[in-house]
Order: sequence, then C-alpha cells, then structure tokens
Amino acid sequence: MNQEVLSLLASLNADMADAIDRVHRSLVHISNGRGAGAGTIWHPDGLIVTNAHVVHGRHDLKVSLPDGRRLPARLLAADPDRDLAALSVDATDLPTIEIGDSRQVRPGQWVMAVGHPWGIQGSVTSGVVIGSGDALPEMRPGRDWIALSLHMRPGHSGGPLVDSQARLIGINTMITGPDVGFAIPVQTVKLFLKEALGSRETIV
Repeated sequence: MNQEVLSLLASLNADMADAIDRVHRSLVHISNGRGAGAGTIWHPDGLIVTNAHVVHGRHDLKVSLPDGRRLPARLLAADPDRDLAALSVDATDLPTIEIGDSRQVRPGQWVMAVGHPWGIQGSVTSGVVIGSGDALPEMRPGRDWIALSLHMRPGHSGGPLVDSQARLIGINTMITGPDVGFAIPVQTVKLFLKEALGSRETIV
C-alpha cells in the first residue's frame, strides 16, 4: 500500500473520529429505574429524544449528560406506536446534534449508530444502509424505517444514527438479527415532536 493511500486512510479515519466526537457531545444516558438506554439532545434548553421503550412510561427517569451531570428528567410525551419519547431536563445551553434529512438516505450509505451497549458508554458501531421506506420486509407496512447492516446491541436503543458528517438521520430502535437493525427516520421524529409539543418546540 503506497504512502498516498495510507495518508488518505489516515485522513478519513481522523474525520470519522472527529464526527463521532461531535455526536458524543449531545449523547445522553437514560436510566428508568429498571434498565437504561441512550438519548440525544435535540434542543439546548433540555429537550431530549429517545425511544418510548427506553422510558417505559416511568416517572423516575434520570439523565446523565456528557458533562457528567446526572439530572432528573420529566417525560413530556411518548408514542409507543412510533417508539418515540420526548424528555426534558432542567438545563440550558446544552450541545445539540446536527439534524440531517432521512429522505436522502440511500442503500449502501455509510452510517454509524451510537449508544451505550452493555453499559459501554458512547460506543459506536458502523455499517451501511440496507434500505428505507414503508415497505421493508420484517416490518409492519405503512411506517417508515431505515434498515441497517451493522452490529447494534441492547443499549443502543434511543441513541442517534448518524451519517458520515455526524448529522442525525434516525433513532436506533431494534435489532432483528446479529447484524440487522432498524432506526426511526429523523423526519418521523420531527413529526412526532410537532404533534406532541406543538409550538413549544422549534422543529428544524
């Protein structure tokens, strides 16, 4: 392998590591008293997005922020059908994730899923998009999904699925095989927040 190729690979590796560093700044750990999952800071005034199955409709929720603070969280809204929930913590000026566009996702696109699998904080797994849309095998028709070829595990739930530029394109939600996972498209998340929170939230 010549030096030019090695330099290119080193540059790509550094770019990806920098991208994940940006994601980690908006990644939170959520404890529901019985289990745990991940979440993403959507708004600097403490709005967090995660899975409904991570919070289980409980009210003894705790959120660990990237800066080390552990705060009680209030459940603002949950939609078990979409498997989405919105939480609020009493904090301001929090770092937020950059929002991407899940409508532009294409099969073969490189993506990364971030979360806390088996308690490993901020763990990252990468792979490619298998497909997206509302007619994917294994999944109930009529709902949009992003199907993924990557190695997600319990604890990735509620965490961000990001593209190579660290933009949020989905929320990790489930695995159906050793290397097959599914995420909820970020456009679905926007719709959920708009319906659940209305004018309280700025939808980007």
